[in-house]
This record gives sequence, C-alpha cells and structure tokens, in this order.
Amino acid sequence: MSPCVVIDANRVFSELISANHQLRRAITSLPKTRFICPKYVFVEIFKHKERIADASGLAEPEMLSLLHSILERIEFIDEDSIRLGSWTEAWRLCRDVDENDTAYVALTVDQDAELWTGDRVLEAGLRKKGFTRFFVPPP
Repeated sequence: MSPCVVIDANRVFSELISANHQLRRAITSLPKTRFICPKYVFVEIFKHKERIADASGLAEPEMLSLLHSILERIEFIDEDSIRLGSWTEAWRLCRDVDENDTAYVALTVDQDAELWTGDRVLEAGLRKKGFTRFFVPPP
C-alpha cells in the first residue's frame, strides 16, 4: 500500500500565497505517495478566496493556474465515506483545538495517513493529546 498524506486547507493556502512551492515539490518528488483531502477544502478555498488572492499578489489567471496544478494531483474524498469512529476520534482531538479541522483529522485517522498542516496551533494541540501522525516533507 502506498503512503498516504492528508493535506489540509492551510497547506493549500500557503502554497498559493508563498513562493516556495513546497507542496508542488512534494507532490512531484513523491510519485508513489497518495495525497488526499476531504471535499470540504473547496468550501474553505471559496470562503477565503479574496484573502488568498490579495496575499498571493498573483493575477487571477495565474492564481487559478497554480490552484489547478496543485489540485490535479490530490484525490478528494467525500466526507460521508469516513467511518463514524474516525469522526468520533477526530472530534475528541479537535473540539478544544479547532473544530474546523475535524474533517482533516477524521480523514487522517480513517485512512491511517499522516496529516500535512501548516497550522502550528492545531499541530501543538493535537500533539498534546497524543496525536503524532504528521507529514514532514522532504527538503
């Protein structure tokens, strides 16, 4: 079975805003890794699109092209396919850290994956509760 990495919205936002392209490098340098994301990410991208566009400094066509290059290698998972036990565990981990990240953690638990986030508050909160399955990209 291929390694599996859940990418959260924070990671996608960072890729669109920063010039380091860490996500695209990881996606291309790890061809056997399965990169997945709950479909909820589209809601978050849409919700923050103006802020992302302003912060990126890119013209809309450039930003959309970059977004397409990121999203074409990610598999999107319907939240309904995540087992109830995974949701329960994710809620326990996220409820007093950041409830909005529950879907990403639930998918990580459900797929026995690693979570790739740039959200240091989320990571610290999850680590305090014993969750340590975080993805560290290659240099």
